[in-house]
Amino acid sequence: MMVSKEMDEVIHAPARLRIMSVLVELGPDSEITFARLQSHLDMTPGNLSAHIKRLERVHYLAVSKGFTARGVAQTSISVTLEGMDAFNAYVEQLKSIIGPR
Repeated sequence: MMVSKEMDEVIHAPARLRIMSVLVELGPDSEITFARLQSHLDMTPGNLSAHIKRLERVHYLAVSKGFTARGVAQTSISVTLEGMDAFNAYVEQLKSIIGPR
């Protein structure tokens, strides 16, 4: 089956697809800490950071930095509505390629 629209190359990278899958599951009104996401995905900090920056550049993710009640620096990540739309379009495109099961 020929697909006219190209795949979203930003999401299509395996590591970024995994990141987006976790964040989309949480939804746009939820966030996850960098440390928790890193642990969940079993990625190195540098690798995860690079992929998050790439997703943030295209406005698929929002990143906020702050401090915990104990004064420890903390980075939180959430999916944006634009990111949700892009991910859902990506999934629909995959379904159109795979066809009904």
